[in-house]
Amino acid sequence: MRILEHIWQVYIAPAADAAARLPKWQIIAVLFLISAALALADYLLGATFSLVVFYAVPVVAMAWFVGRPWAYAQALLTAALLMAANYAVAVHSPRPYGPYVNIGNRLIFYVFLIEVLTRLKYLQQNLESLAESRAHALAREAARGVGLERELMEAGEREQRRIGQDLHDGLCQHLTGTALASQVLVEKLGPGNGQADARRLVELIEGGITLARGIAKGLYPIEMERDGLMQALEEFTVNTSDLFGIHCRFACDTPVLIETPSTAAHLYRIAQEAVSNAVRHGRATEIEIALEETDCGVRLSVSDNGIGLPQPIAEHDGLGLRTMAHRAHSIGGQFSIRPGAMGGAEVVCLAPGRWIS
Repeated sequence: MRILEHIWQVYIAPAADAAARLPKWQIIAVLFLISAALALADYLLGATFSLVVFYAVPVVAMAWFVGRPWAYAQALLTAALLMAANYAVAVHSPRPYGPYVNIGNRLIFYVFLIEVLTRLKYLQQNLESLAESRAHALAREAARGVGLERELMEAGEREQRRIGQDLHDGLCQHLTGTALASQVLVEKLGPGNGQADARRLVELIEGGITLARGIAKGLYPIEMERDGLMQALEEFTVNTSDLFGIHCRFACDTPVLIETPSTAAHLYRIAQEAVSNAVRHGRATEIEIALEETDCGVRLSVSDNGIGLPQPIAEHDGLGLRTMAHRAHSIGGQFSIRPGAMGGAEVVCLAPGRWIS
């Protein structure tokens, strides 16, 4: 069995592929010549040795590579050549109609071969066509799924920006007005008449304003300008340091200008998620966000001095990583995470150069 498989893979399959690429007229001419060569060889060998078994080979090849009509023509030609070769070498049957019966049996056998092979060829072509159509359908569905995921993500970003804008323009303004009214109340109250409590109320309201503005900034961090990502990351590192009591810094030696706001938003969210993972899971106390322009595009990296990534990563722990990877892929970029120079993990996203100025 292995010998037959080796012969098929090494000799028969490559020859069949090469023959399938030839023009049909060349295949027809070659198979006719092979039949003639077999008849000539059969004549030269005489009655001592017959090549009758090999006459079916051109018929089979014609049925598989060319089609049913030419295969029947090949069968008739083969039968005629076989009869001529037998008569030329004086191979006579004791029965008067013996040669005709033999040729008739041979033609019936060829018809059976032709019908079986053409049917198999038809089924193979249908199977290949069905497989190709299914592959195209799967590719279309995959592309549609990617498009839907991108639309959902962009819709989520728009909704976050709307909520952030509402917080900034609505709640923050309302709290600011409340703080001003409370300040007026503090000035009206004299010492010992609850002025200290009113002043404390003003401080709490001002703290609420700061928190609301921070939430609004987190939901809508990047302005529409080309340098908005740099400004947003700079503010994010400052807020992270104040919020968690760690040292978070932003490194950007040369300005990196990004034309597409959606790309800047995805890069910001990747940095935001990477910092969150470093603080929550990595227990980092030092984090560096670096943004630079390279020959391959914009490179965003987030490094920390935490405990690094657990091995293996649990399914629930990998959700943030999958989200970051999906964001990177949605802008045509590359995402990776590896041990960093600071001792913890380093998240890297490389956005292609077409997004930058």
